[in-house]
Amino acid sequence: MADHKSALKRIRQTETRTARNRDRISRIRTFVKGFISALGTNEVESKFAVAQSEIQKGVTKGVLHKNAASRKVSRLNKMLKASLSK
Repeated sequence: MADHKSALKRIRQTETRTARNRDRISRIRTFVKGFISALGTNEVESKFAVAQSEIQKGVTKGVLHKNAASRKVSRLNKMLKASLSK
């Protein structure tokens, strides 16, 4: 265990930030699952927009890399187009 005051503060900050980042990632996953469950319905486009927005927020908050977010959005868009073409 750390003895210095600054090290103890860093431990507290890390725990807080870890919890916040975990919540953000969980929120992104929830919206992506909502989009996937809406495939084939008439809500799919609005669900895609919300999921895409959440993924981009993850980039701005620093929990997702820009390229990883772009890849995820691209894959969701591919699913959307396949769903709409049926």
